[in-house]
Amino acid sequence: MIGFDGGQLKVLLVEDNEHFRRLLRTVLQALGITDVREEADGGAGLAALATYPADLVIVDYRMTPMDGLEFTRRLRREPGQANPYVPVLMVTGYTEPRLVAQARDAGVNEFLAKPISAKMLLSRIVQVLQTPRAFVSASDYFGPDRRRRQTPIAHPERRRCE
Repeated sequence: MIGFDGGQLKVLLVEDNEHFRRLLRTVLQALGITDVREEADGGAGLAALATYPADLVIVDYRMTPMDGLEFTRRLRREPGQANPYVPVLMVTGYTEPRLVAQARDAGVNEFLAKPISAKMLLSRIVQVLQTPRAFVSASDYFGPDRRRRQTPIAHPERRRCE
């Protein structure tokens, strides 16, 4: 992460727990990211994106009335969203494989388990911003390519990436 400069980043932080929001803001500021807008639920986060040109969204998994999954689904799929391509980093204490898969299938770029460390948060931010994945548009999905690795398959009908 040598050479990371977060001074120009705009981060939208969507988290219902005020104490954790404050902790995340403090860690982001320690990383040099000072332009941070905070919202307490997914609906407010979506509304904020209409006027706040975020470079990154950090969203909690479980919130009410709109959780991080619904926030991400609506961000990616609803017509008229300001930036459906903005990277989304989901932070949560719920790390069961099925929940991680649900987040991936909603269109989340990266997943970070609580408790967090500054090092892991920076690693995920750099991953999302410096090595973005191509977006996929299908009938039931819009978001970053869910495949993490390219596995060669010797089959005549194998689809090709171009």
